[in-house]
This record gives sequence, C-alpha cells and structure tokens, in this order.
Amino acid sequence: MSLLRLAGRPLLASMFVVGGINSVRKPQDVAPAAEPVVRPIRARVPVLPERTEHVVRLSGGVQVAAGAMLAVGRLPRLCALALAGTLVPTTLAGHRFWEADDPAERSQQLVHFLKNLSMLGGLLIAADDSGGAPSLLWRGRRTARELQREAGLVRRTVRATAGPAATIGGIRAKLPG
Repeated sequence: MSLLRLAGRPLLASMFVVGGINSVRKPQDVAPAAEPVVRPIRARVPVLPERTEHVVRLSGGVQVAAGAMLAVGRLPRLCALALAGTLVPTTLAGHRFWEADDPAERSQQLVHFLKNLSMLGGLLIAADDSGGAPSLLWRGRRTARELQREAGLVRRTVRATAGPAATIGGIRAKLPG
C-alpha cells in the first residue's frame, strides 16, 4: 500500500467516525434538521425505521463502522461507497444554505455544503481506487481475449492436423487388409 493511501484513508475517514459517534449518541440533536430529508427517503425505502432519530442513529452507525474500516484499509472501496451514501442526505439535511435568510449564515452553510461535496469527491475517488490492482472489468476483458486467442489456436491446430489425418485415413482404407 502506498504511503498516500496509508495516510489518506484515515484522514478521510476521521470526520465520519467522529460525526457518526455523535449521531449514535445524540440523534435527537440532528433529527429535526434531518426530518425533511428522511421523510421522502423513508417513503421510497420502507425498511427504514419510522422514527427519524432511529434513522439518524442507523446512519451514524454506518458512518462509524465504514469509517473505521476505511481507516484501517478493510474493504475500502465498499466502505467509501457506504460513506458516500450517508453523506448525501447528511449534507442535504444539515447544510441547506438556500434556506438561510441571514447572509452570514448562508455563507457559512455554503462553505460547509461545498466542504461536504469535496469529501464526496474524495470518497468517490477512494471507491474507484483499486490500489494498483487491475479492476474486475480489466481482468474480465483480459480473460476474454485470452480465451479467444486459445480458441483460435485450437481452431488452427485442428485445421492443420485434419488434412493430413484425412489423407492417411484414405490411404489406409485403400490398403488391403
């Protein structure tokens, strides 16, 4: 693992672990802000809990678990996607700069909104980072090319040996015996 990955993953994960712990411990602090975002999500995903505090706690638990795993490099791509999935509704709920009337408050919320977008970009990069190993798509394409090459080799071998074998078979058929 490169030094940049070794240092970068825990740094990226730190915000999620701390924020997730806060959401698990005190979901009532953020539940009122989360309600306008949770309500439409709950309508589309009926398996989510009815109470917004429970949804906030669930999201916080995902952030703590995925953040810790990302920090130590366990399933980093999956964990980065999980964190990205929790970051979108968190950002929409917590940093609604477009609703702020006070220009200073609007500016502050815009900064936090853009910070979260930057973190989302980092998570998407981390989710795509194969650590130098070839991706599944590349490996699949390579295997398909190798199979095609081997099939062509078998086809040429069969053609090369079929002609002489047929000739020998014809000669043997004409021999007495």
